[in-house]
Amino acid sequence: MERFEATSYTNLLDLASGNFPVMGRERRRLPRVMTVPGVISELDDDQANSVSSEAPSSVVADRVIIVANQLPVKAKRRPDNKGWSFSWDEDSLLLHIKDGFPDDMEVIYVGSLRVEVDSSEQDDVAQLLLDRFKCVPAFLPPDILSKYYHGFCKQHLWPLFHYMLPFSASHGNRYDRSSWEAYVAANKIFSQKVIEVINPDDDYVWIHDYHLMVLPTFLRRRFNRLRMGFFLHSPFPSSEIYRTLPVREEILKALLNSDLIGFHTFDYARHFLSCCSRILGLEYQSKRGYIGVEYYGRTVGIKIMPVGIHMGQIESVLKHADKDWIVGELQQQFEGKTVLLGVDDTDVFKGVDLKLLAMEQMLKQHPKWQGRAVLIQIANPARGKGKDLEEIQAEIEASCNRINETFRQPGYEPIVFINRPVSLSERAAYYTIAECVVVTAVRDGMNLTPYEYIVCRQGIPGNESTTDSNSSKKSMLVVSEFIGCSPSLSGAIRVNPWNIETTAEALNEAISMADAEKQLRHEKHYKYVSTHDVAYWSRSFFQDLERTCKDHFKRRCWGIGLSFGFRVVALDPNFRKLSIDAIVSAYSKAKNRAILLDYDGTVMPQASINKHPSQEVISIINRLCDDVKNTVFVVSGRGKDSLGKWFSPCKKLGIAAEHGYFIRRSTDEEWETCGQNTDFGWMHMAEPVMKLYTESTDGSYIEVKESALVWHHQDADPGFGSSQAKEMLDHLESVLANEPVTAKSGQFIVEVKPQGVNKGLVAEKIFTSMAENGRQADFVLCIGDDRSDEDMFEKIGNAINGGVLSFNTSVFACTVGQKPSKAKYYVDDTTEVINMLQFLADASDPPPAEDASGIPH
Repeated sequence: MERFEATSYTNLLDLASGNFPVMGRERRRLPRVMTVPGVISELDDDQANSVSSEAPSSVVADRVIIVANQLPVKAKRRPDNKGWSFSWDEDSLLLHIKDGFPDDMEVIYVGSLRVEVDSSEQDDVAQLLLDRFKCVPAFLPPDILSKYYHGFCKQHLWPLFHYMLPFSASHGNRYDRSSWEAYVAANKIFSQKVIEVINPDDDYVWIHDYHLMVLPTFLRRRFNRLRMGFFLHSPFPSSEIYRTLPVREEILKALLNSDLIGFHTFDYARHFLSCCSRILGLEYQSKRGYIGVEYYGRTVGIKIMPVGIHMGQIESVLKHADKDWIVGELQQQFEGKTVLLGVDDTDVFKGVDLKLLAMEQMLKQHPKWQGRAVLIQIANPARGKGKDLEEIQAEIEASCNRINETFRQPGYEPIVFINRPVSLSERAAYYTIAECVVVTAVRDGMNLTPYEYIVCRQGIPGNESTTDSNSSKKSMLVVSEFIGCSPSLSGAIRVNPWNIETTAEALNEAISMADAEKQLRHEKHYKYVSTHDVAYWSRSFFQDLERTCKDHFKRRCWGIGLSFGFRVVALDPNFRKLSIDAIVSAYSKAKNRAILLDYDGTVMPQASINKHPSQEVISIINRLCDDVKNTVFVVSGRGKDSLGKWFSPCKKLGIAAEHGYFIRRSTDEEWETCGQNTDFGWMHMAEPVMKLYTESTDGSYIEVKESALVWHHQDADPGFGSSQAKEMLDHLESVLANEPVTAKSGQFIVEVKPQGVNKGLVAEKIFTSMAENGRQADFVLCIGDDRSDEDMFEKIGNAINGGVLSFNTSVFACTVGQKPSKAKYYVDDTTEVINMLQFLADASDPPPAEDASGIPH
C-alpha cells in the first residue's frame, strides 16, 4: 500500500497526544482576543439565553464560523496572469445561510479553494480573502488533497453513504489506510485555520458535510466548551451499511463531540441513532419534541430539517430578460409537445438511465404519447471521476440513441439530452415550459431540483411574463422515494425508480392528470417551499444550537481519552476526583466509620468472567473489618447464597444481598429479611410474562432470586432488546398493578422486586443502627457504579438533613467512572477503588491482641 511522507500534517501521533501546533502564525487577524484554551469564565444566567425555534435569536454581537470543504467564492487567474480575482459564488448554499442569522451577526467562512494556489502566493491570497470576504482559506498540500478528497471522501465515504459497498476491487474502491490518514490530516489543517480566528467564548462553529466529520474532535480537544454544530448534507446509511466502515467508531465519536448534529430527514437521523446504539451502546430520548443523545454527561442534540432553496435568488432569475427570451425560443421549439424534464448531476446514483428506460416503457405502453411527449434531460458536469462514472455515461448515451432511433418522427425526438453546463436562468426557462419534472435518483441526500421547479412554475407575483400565467401555475412531480426531499413533497407521485413499469405509469399519470388536480398539488407544494427556504432552515438550526449550548458555561468540563477516543465529560461544578490524601486524612481522624461497598463494577470489574473476589480483596476487607471503629458492608443486588459463600472468610463483614432484602451483620448472625412482605405469590404472575419475552427475544434470559426476578437482555439485539424491555415493563405493570412489588428497567435489565427494597434503605438502616448504639458515624465512604447505587448517595444527604448523620460527618459518596451522578466524587475504575481501600486498610488500627484465654485485653 502506497504511503505518503509523514510530514507534520500527516502525523497521527500529534492527534493521539493532543499536540496541535497552530500552523501559519497569525498575520493581521480579525479584531478578537483569544482566551486561554479551556479556561472560560462563568457567565451570568441572563447571558446564556434559551431560545425556542419560533423566537427570533436573542444573542447579540456573537460570531459564527462556518466551516466547509469549499469556500463560497470563485477564483480566477487575472488575464495578465499576475495574481487572482475573487467573487462570491452565488450558487453556494453557504453564502445563503447567513440570511437566517440576526443582522448584526458576523459570519466567517473557513474552507478550501477550488483552484491550486502556489505557496508563494498563499499569504497574499489569504489576506485578501480575509479582508474582502471574511474568508479563511485552508490550503491543502496536493498529496493530501488528492487522497483526502478524491480518495477517502469521493471513493469511499460518499459511495458508502449512498449505500454502495466495495464488494470487489473493480466495484468501488477498497478502504486504504493512507487515504484515511490524509482525511485526518486535512481535517487537522481545517481545525488550525479555525483556531487562528476563533474566540471560543463568543463564537459558534457550524461544520458542514461528510468531508469534515472528524473536525469536531480537533476543536473540542482544544476548546472543551466550544459551541459547535454539524450538518450532514448527504444520506446517513443504515447501520448494516455504516458498520462496514473500518473507522466507524472514530467517525461516530468525532461527530458526538458536536453539540448539535443535523440531518435532512428522520430516516437519516434514525440510522445515525441506531449506529450510536449498536456500536457505542448509547441511548437517545425525546424530550419536549427534541431528540438528544446522552454522551458522558453532555446531551448531543439531533436536528431534523431539510434544507430549502434561496427564494430571492430564484425570483431574481425569473425577472431576468434572458430567461424570458430563452422561454420564447423553447416554446417555439417544443410547440404542441408535452415536456418532461430531468436535471441531474452526472453520477452513479442519479438513476438517469432508469428514467430513460421508464420513458421508453411509457411510449410503448401508451402509444398516444409517441410524437407528443418529450423528455429533456440536463446533465450537470460530473464532480467525481472513475470507471463507474464512465460506464454510466456510456449506458446513458446508448439508451438515448436506441430510444430516439425507435420512436423518432419528422420534427420529433423523444429524448433531448443536454450534456453541458446550464446556467440558472437557462435552467429556469426549461422549468417554466416543463409539464412535469422527473427525479429518479436511487439515493440522494436532498435534491433541490423539485423545489426550484415549483418556484419557477409559480412565477413572480404581479409579473406576468411571456408564458401564460395559468399554464405555469401548476406543476407535477414524479420523484424517487429514496431522495431527501421526497417526504416534504406530499403532492408528488413517489416511485421506486428500480421498478421501470410503475415509474412509466407514474409518468403517464403525471402528464394525463386534470389541470385542477395539478394546480391543487402545485399550490400545496409552493406554500411549503416558499416558507421553508434556506433562511428558515439556517435560522432554525442556529436557534436549536443556541438552545442546546445554553448551559455550556455553567458546568465543569473534563477532556479525557486519546486520539478519536477523546470526549468531553460535562460534570456538576462540585463533582471531583477523590483524593487519596484527603480521604486517608479524614479516615485517620474519625472515631466511627461506615463503609458501604457495591460489588459488581466496584470491587469486581464488570467485564470479569470469574466473579469470585480475589484474595487481595478478601485481605483488604478483613483488615478494614478488624478495626473496631469500622462498620463495613457489601451492598449488592446479588443473591445471599453466593455473597455469603464468597465472603465466608470475612467474619465481621456485613452483607446486604438482593438490594437489601436480606441483611446479615456478620457470619455469626442469621440473615434477616427486611422486606415488608414475605408473600411471593406475585412471582407466579410475573414469571410467565418474562418467559414469554425470553422465548421471543434471542439472547435474553431470566435470573431468579429469592426476592426478585430479573430479565437480562445485554446479549440480545440492542434495538429489539430495548423495545422488548419497554413492552415487558408495560405488560408487568398492568399484570402486577395490585401487587406489593415494583417493576423497574435498568441497564440491560428489567427487574421486579418487593416494594420498599433498595440500597438507599440499607444505608439508612445502617446509619440509624449505629446512631442508636451511640456510635453515630462521623465518616461515611459509599462507593458504587450503577443506578441502584444512586439511591445510597441520595439517602446520605437525607440522613444528614434528618439528623441521623451529623453535619460535621466526613462524607465520601463516590461513583466509579466519570459520569453524571448524585455522588460528589469519582474514581476511574475498580483498580483505583481497590488501591484506595488498600490505603485505608494501611491507615487502620490493628485488631486488639488476645490473651491465652482468647479474651481481648
